[in-house]
Amino acid sequence: MNVDFTKAFNKQFEKLPQKRQEKAKAAVALFLRDITAPSLRNHALKGEWLGFHSISAGGDIRLHFKVIDQDTVLFVAVGSHSQLYK
Repeated sequence: MNVDFTKAFNKQFEKLPQKRQEKAKAAVALFLRDITAPSLRNHALKGEWLGFHSISAGGDIRLHFKVIDQDTVLFVAVGSHSQLYK
């Protein structure tokens, strides 16, 4: 599976504390190994995020992504629940 990251995602990622960055990296690595891993809590989003999915990186950190095609996902946002659902 190919994974891409938007510029916005990268900017948000750089603003995260080091521990949260590590958790986000670990979540992406697990996602690549097993998209259905229960700890990711992968689910479709509603409302303004309709058409996107979210995974958990532990605690309150979420990573939002869009499935581009069968082999490609694009991560578009990362942050706490309150940051992403303003």
